[in-house]
Amino acid sequence: MQAITFAAPGGPDIMRLQPLRLGAPGPGEALIRHEAIGVNFIDIYHRTGFYPVALPGGLGLEAAGVVEAVGAGVEKISEGMRVAYVADKPGTYATHNLVKADRLVPLPDWLDSATAAAVLLQGLTAEYLITSSFEVMPWHTILLHAAAGGVGLLLTQWAAHHGATVIGTAGGETKTRLALHYGCAHAIDYQSEDFAERAREITGGLGVDVVYDSVGKTTFEGSLQCLKPRGTLVSFGQSSGAIPPLDVARLGALGSLTLTRPSLPHYIATPQELGRRAAHLFLMLKSGAVLLDQMTRFALADAAKAHEALEGRQTAGKVILMP
Repeated sequence: MQAITFAAPGGPDIMRLQPLRLGAPGPGEALIRHEAIGVNFIDIYHRTGFYPVALPGGLGLEAAGVVEAVGAGVEKISEGMRVAYVADKPGTYATHNLVKADRLVPLPDWLDSATAAAVLLQGLTAEYLITSSFEVMPWHTILLHAAAGGVGLLLTQWAAHHGATVIGTAGGETKTRLALHYGCAHAIDYQSEDFAERAREITGGLGVDVVYDSVGKTTFEGSLQCLKPRGTLVSFGQSSGAIPPLDVARLGALGSLTLTRPSLPHYIATPQELGRRAAHLFLMLKSGAVLLDQMTRFALADAAKAHEALEGRQTAGKVILMP
């Protein structure tokens, strides 16, 4: 067994592939042999210390694989089952992991492990964003930042499938073309255009119903300016840095706006809700309404290269590690 570990916050070079010692699964636990591991931007936050974690420690919150053993009291999960999971603490950059059995999602036969590891965390994120943080309807116009990213490509397809008009922002011609290909009605290149001004033009000066913003510091003010009166800003990430403090009175002055800061763990807090949202995600995948065919693969030992590519915005779609 091996795992990527790090002892102190820093750059990609601090990650080391080390031997991993895991005991037998305890009560309510299962031992998972990973077949594929998802890489997410939050992993970079953990590595750099932006979101502090216990050190020395591991990285990664998402993986798929095969159950090798189960502990006492586990009933619905058995040896040999193919499963995926979103971890409650970092540690999936590894060949194996011990996981609470009630956090495992059994995989249907038609879904391979690489796709499951690539889609679960970001797919569940897209699911709650579009159904719960703001319930997207066919008559809505939405603005989605990072539309060519992992969550962006999933959310674009999902919203377009519901009949909503999606305005996507992305950096550069290649990524804006990708956003259009996956369902954006309009794509704004934020490198050469003022996205807030352009969104107002597209909507005839009305503004959009909702902005989904995972970029943070550099887009937050413009995101507010895009909204129509009583619009909603869903801030679910900050890849460009922390958002400055906000005088909440401005939300009223800009048109009785709503601001929410959701986080996935609060939307899959119980096994029942996790199962319901995963079933919805799998339904969308199986129907073809949502496709996942943009993946960049790295070996587990090359996790540092994966982080460099993700931080350098050199990837489209999802990055995965293969043990």
